[in-house]
Amino acid sequence: MSKNTTDSDSQNASTPTSNPEPAEPAEPPYSIFDNRQRALIVVIVSMAATFSGFASNIYFPALPTIAHDFNVSIELINLTVTSYLIFQGLAPSLWGPISDVKGRRVAYFFTFLVFLGACIGLAEAKNYATLIVLRCLQSTGSASTIAIGSGVIGDITTRDNRGGFMGIFQAGLLVPVAIGPVIGGALAGSLGWRSVFWFLAIYSGVFLTALTLTLPETLRSIVGNGSLRPSSFMAKYPLNIYQRTSKTQWEPVPPEATVNDSPKKKVDVMGPFRILISKQAAPVIVFVALYYAVWQMSITAMSSIFEDKYGLSEMEIGLTFIANGVGSMVGTLVTGKILDIDYHRVKKQHESQASIDTEQGENPDTDPHLNFPLEKARLRLVPLFSGLQCLSIILFGWTIHYPQKVHIAVPIISTFFTGWTAISSVSIVTTYLVDIFHDRSAGASASLNLARCLFAAGGTSFVMPMINGIGVGPTFTVCAAVQAVGFVGLAVQWKFGGKWRLEAERKKQMDEREDSESS
Repeated sequence: MSKNTTDSDSQNASTPTSNPEPAEPAEPPYSIFDNRQRALIVVIVSMAATFSGFASNIYFPALPTIAHDFNVSIELINLTVTSYLIFQGLAPSLWGPISDVKGRRVAYFFTFLVFLGACIGLAEAKNYATLIVLRCLQSTGSASTIAIGSGVIGDITTRDNRGGFMGIFQAGLLVPVAIGPVIGGALAGSLGWRSVFWFLAIYSGVFLTALTLTLPETLRSIVGNGSLRPSSFMAKYPLNIYQRTSKTQWEPVPPEATVNDSPKKKVDVMGPFRILISKQAAPVIVFVALYYAVWQMSITAMSSIFEDKYGLSEMEIGLTFIANGVGSMVGTLVTGKILDIDYHRVKKQHESQASIDTEQGENPDTDPHLNFPLEKARLRLVPLFSGLQCLSIILFGWTIHYPQKVHIAVPIISTFFTGWTAISSVSIVTTYLVDIFHDRSAGASASLNLARCLFAAGGTSFVMPMINGIGVGPTFTVCAAVQAVGFVGLAVQWKFGGKWRLEAERKKQMDEREDSESS
């Protein structure tokens, strides 16, 4: 049995007990994977998530060149970015629920096969129509890696340590934001833009092999806390190796118990859409989707703006993206640690108050876990990040608006803060949603992904026409104003989210009780 209380479910840890019964067995560990194994799993899923960012960001420096080769306008080439974002939003709504039911490894395997085929096709594309269709297919294969990875993190972590692990995961998937454009600019400038897609094809083929050999199945409905032994080979290997080498103390499963006896769930493709429109999630999802969309609009416009205003080459354009990527990575790492610290601080205060209330006889029937102020523990940093992002976007727009008066270093530095604040907000809200929908973590991440990508697709489709019409400065001032209005969503979540979440939890418990009684 586990002797490590940090691995036990935070729900069990936070429920006070009176009259403890002697001789009760210790709770089994929430996950049998030890710290070393969890670190390896997080590294693997973080590397898997890089493909979504690589496929998007490595492409930006080559946009002007591709437009010239296919003899189309830069606005039409930008539509390939828009179409990519649309399918980046839609695809996880399919693959996320599949991974929540059929397993993480199955979902990963097929998404990477689709991605690999699309990259090979893009490298051989002969016309604009083929390019835009295959970009949609490429997005379908790569985008879901983020939702599936969030599901894996939810499988092996508790609320107590989820923020830090989610921060590491988000930092890993943001590596392409920093180095993707540099690689893309170097490849497009030396070997031609087609080499960008050959690079992605080789990278994905090698990684798919490595992932198949090293990533264990973690879906709790299949393997429980990792101690169950599934019957299918796809789920059994390499989980059996992790079980034999884990340093976490846990009770071995009897040989006859080879599978999880819990009822089999059905793939619910509409699940992410229901989460998206649910009142306990919709306000904060819409809020963060607006801020993400403005961030993507600024990134998409950078290539054309810097070429037009400063006359930069492909390689130089790629280098301008480094600040944005570094800000994104640093921000999410720091934010993840702060999230864990904040959670433990709020949890300690909540448990102290619950103990006082119990001693005084107040609310004796109240479950402290259900009443935990999750919104306070997770969302109170978001107003700081959102305000700073508005300021950095305005600075970006107006410094580029007057390129003769302001050095190019100023707008580039502003992208550092835009990346930092934007991805910090996304990371916080993703962690919050995984906390709420812990049994549908990949679906919850997919719902957020759907909203932010569709908002970003809309924004990137008109950002260049808007800049051409009213200028860079006014365009991003309008964007900042829209972000300020979107702050209402966060305020609604802060005020009513806890109440709505409590209602949903109690309704779910009643439904489960009725189902168990009827069966």
